[in-house]
Amino acid sequence: MTEMTKRMAVFSGSVNPELADEVAKYLNVSLGNIKHEKFANGEIYARYQESIRGADVFLIQSVCASETFDVNDALMELLIMADAAKRASARSISAVIAHYGYARQDRKAAPREPITAKLVADLITASGVDNIITVDLHQDAIQGFFDIPVNHMTAMPIFVDYFKNKSFDHDRLCVVSPDVGRAKAAKKFSTALDCDIAIMHKDRPKHNQAEITALIGDVTDKICILNDDMIDTAGSLVAAAQTLKAKGAAEVYACATHGLFSGPAYERLENSPIEEVVVTNAVPVPLARQTGKIKVLSIAPLFAQTIDVVYNNGSIGKLFE
Repeated sequence: MTEMTKRMAVFSGSVNPELADEVAKYLNVSLGNIKHEKFANGEIYARYQESIRGADVFLIQSVCASETFDVNDALMELLIMADAAKRASARSISAVIAHYGYARQDRKAAPREPITAKLVADLITASGVDNIITVDLHQDAIQGFFDIPVNHMTAMPIFVDYFKNKSFDHDRLCVVSPDVGRAKAAKKFSTALDCDIAIMHKDRPKHNQAEITALIGDVTDKICILNDDMIDTAGSLVAAAQTLKAKGAAEVYACATHGLFSGPAYERLENSPIEEVVVTNAVPVPLARQTGKIKVLSIAPLFAQTIDVVYNNGSIGKLFE
């Protein structure tokens, strides 16, 4: 295939069109024309309104709930878009999954449980997707659930830049891992910020409930940054912040790539001792909620760079340098 016939086509799902639009602008391309509809009984329909024969298609979707969509609709729409692209003779199909839903069930923590992260990987592969671009999976090992290439990016440099430019005493900074599972990521974060690290241990008596049982490290008079991959109902985050304040922390900030903010999350955060909660637009946050404590940073440049590298067969590794 000659360079002249190579063509990029970028399309958005219904969940996060603002992010897709921003990515397209960074890539200097127009978002493709796709028709999204629902049948009267709730079934999802998608049809490309332009030819994509021979094109390298990039489908941008967050598998999460939005103001108009639920998480299951988001997943089905992605699968249906991929199937339609495959049947329309796209040359390649890349799923740009800003938030990978069902990722928390990545192993059997108890008997007779599903492993939904693997199930979703199988569904995406079966739909015709050739390549995955995603950011900050709940566990790195989820990449291995796919039999197709996974370009697993991280938003950490975005948070590092943000906190480096904050006007506070950087000698007092301390990155805090909210649980043992995030300790490795927290170590990278603290190294990038050249600051101390502390690690918490938490137990989950049931879903969306957390109890902090231990804290390793000294946080007295420190400016603590809690770093996690996602914030759902904010229960564990608020419990962690309260523990840090009780242990003598001066200020507590929080950052996470995916701000799901389900149920009582906004109210909990507003009434918590957390100074500021920094998330990305990988998950859409309503404009009305982007006030007070919640700050949203754009992840569009990262996705645009990654799409450009994948499209031009470049090195993803260079984006990590």
